[in-house]
Amino acid sequence: MAGTSDIEKAADVLRAGGLVALPTETVYGLGANAEDPAAVSRTFQVKGRPSSHPLIVHIGGAELLDDWVQEVPATARLLAEHFWPGPLTLVLRRGRRVPLEATGGLETVAVRVPDHPVALALLSAFGGGVTAPSANRFGSVSPTTADDVRAELGDAVDFVLDGGLCEVGVESTIVDATGDIPTILRPGGVTREDLESVLGCPLAVPASSRIRVPGQHPSHYAPRAQVVLVPPEKVVTEAELAQELGHRVGVFLPAAFGDAEVKAHAVVRVPDSMAAYARGLYGLLRELDQRGCDIIVASLLAEAGLGLAIANRLRRAAGPRAAA
Repeated sequence: MAGTSDIEKAADVLRAGGLVALPTETVYGLGANAEDPAAVSRTFQVKGRPSSHPLIVHIGGAELLDDWVQEVPATARLLAEHFWPGPLTLVLRRGRRVPLEATGGLETVAVRVPDHPVALALLSAFGGGVTAPSANRFGSVSPTTADDVRAELGDAVDFVLDGGLCEVGVESTIVDATGDIPTILRPGGVTREDLESVLGCPLAVPASSRIRVPGQHPSHYAPRAQVVLVPPEKVVTEAELAQELGHRVGVFLPAAFGDAEVKAHAVVRVPDSMAAYARGLYGLLRELDQRGCDIIVASLLAEAGLGLAIANRLRRAAGPRAAA
C-alpha cells in the first residue's frame, strides 16, 4: 500500500505535468492535473482515447464542488451529500477552472469524490482536481490492481500508486444533474435503487443521451477474446459447441450450475454475490485473456442493484469492434 512519501512524490509528478496511476474504489485511474491542458491531452495520447470523450474530474470533497462547476442544483447537492465520497459522478455545467480539453469540448463537466484513502490523500496533498479515466488502453478491460496498470501501460505512466485491489470493481454511476429530472447516463457502483430511494422518484437509464460521458462507446471494457452473451441456460451448450469448432473457450459459469463440468478451455465460476461479481469482473476477463481464450461465453443475470452495471459492462465488452 502506498505510503506518505509515495503520495507526496505522486503529487509532485502531477504538479510537474506528469501522469499518475491512482487507486479508487472503482478502478485505477490515469491521473493528470485537471487544470493543465497539456497534461490532460497527454492522458488521451497514452490511452489512445478520442479527444472528444470527456474525462471525470476527481476532487477531494463535496465542499469543493462549487469551485469546479457554474451552479449546483438542489438535487445535485442532495446526491453529493448522500453518496460522496463514493462511486457516483455528477454531470453539471462546467466552471472556469475546467479546460475544454478535459470535457471533450463540452460545456458540461463530470465530477466525483473517490472513496479510497490513497486517492483522497493524493487529492489533499496535490490541492487540486485530477482527471482520471481508467488507466488502460481505450476500450480495453479496466484495471483493478496496480499490476494491471503496469502490464498495460508500462513506462507511459510516470508513477503508479499501489492501493491494493479496488473494492467496487466497476466504474462510477454517472448521473446527468443539469436538468430538473436526473438521468442515469452510465450505471455503476451506486445502484439505481439507492439513487431513487434518496430522490424519491424513478430514474431513467436511456440507451443514449445528448451529453457525452465516459463508457458510451459501443465496444468498451473489452478483453482480447470475443465475448458472446447467451441466456444463462444456454451457457454450457454454447461454450461446448464453440470448443468443438476449434475455439479456445472461456466460460463464465453462473452459480446456479454449481460444480458442473464444462468441456471448455477455461471455466470461471460467477459468484453468488453481485458485489463480489462486480469486484472480480474485470479480473476474470483479464484471466481468460491470459489463459489464451479466443471466445468468452457469458450470460446476463438479473439487472437489479449492481446487476445493472455488470450487464452494461458485459454488453459493451461484447459490442461490435472496429476492423483492425
